[in-house]
Amino acid sequence: MDHVTVKDVMERFGLELSAGAEGIGRHIASSDISRPGLEVAGFFEYYPANRIQLLGKSEISFFSMLPRLDKMERARKLCSPDTPMIVVCHSMRIPPELVAAAEEEQVPLLSSPMTTTKLSNKLSDFLENRLAPMTAVHGVLLDIYGLGVLITGKSGIGKSEVALDLVKRGHRLVADDMVEIRQVAEDTLVGNPPELLRHLLEIRGLGIIDVQMLFGASAIRDFKRITLVIDLELWDPERSYDRLGLEEEKLKILDTELTRLTVPVRPGRNMSSIVEVAAMNHRMKQMGMNAAEQFSDRLNDMIGREQDPSY
Repeated sequence: MDHVTVKDVMERFGLELSAGAEGIGRHIASSDISRPGLEVAGFFEYYPANRIQLLGKSEISFFSMLPRLDKMERARKLCSPDTPMIVVCHSMRIPPELVAAAEEEQVPLLSSPMTTTKLSNKLSDFLENRLAPMTAVHGVLLDIYGLGVLITGKSGIGKSEVALDLVKRGHRLVADDMVEIRQVAEDTLVGNPPELLRHLLEIRGLGIIDVQMLFGASAIRDFKRITLVIDLELWDPERSYDRLGLEEEKLKILDTELTRLTVPVRPGRNMSSIVEVAAMNHRMKQMGMNAAEQFSDRLNDMIGREQDPSY
């Protein structure tokens, strides 16, 4: 999980600081956004102080109607030690009582020209992505026919070479070598490259290449939802590999289970074509068309007819 500070949000959304400059290093721990309408009216029983507080036209208009002592009291309560920041939307004039309380408690008080709803939606999307649980996996992530395919396997197995061939076929690279994976929602994992490795691909014997420079902007993506995991391993003659496709293996990353296919690697096998077809076949299964199950049904039907002519 990333650390997000008030300064990060200020720079990302172009917010103007009005008070509480010493608090811009405060950490934001929640992606939830609060509009403290009840609190402005005086009800602080369940005040979610650890959230970003957004004040729009309704809250500021009501606040301006209060007696001065009530304004001072409620401004102090809004600026609690746990409050990361307060934002006044629509570039409205900020009440001086709120400025004084924010300065006293060193709670960053900011202003934005955006509407409250628009800023709330943008902040939620930004914080949910940045504060989502995160892990890193050694592998290659590609966008193949619209599916996010994570290719894993031991170092030197040929993951990057497969990725290069798939990029030449028109598919898109997301990340090579290290994939940062975030749990952005229930059963939703999104992968992206570390900033240092963005758009880069390592080919042994060739070195580091810039995929965007060589193949154009259409050959890369900055992030992609992960749908399928393909694990490459050296061919083991002692192991029995799935030949029908009826067995479904799962891999759990964070709190999400993904379908994993184990594909053996040996000379003569076109791994790029196999990975490409695996993605196409997975999409067909998602659409309800499973060739392995259809074959199994036909086989059972044929066996039943041979054993019983009246079948």
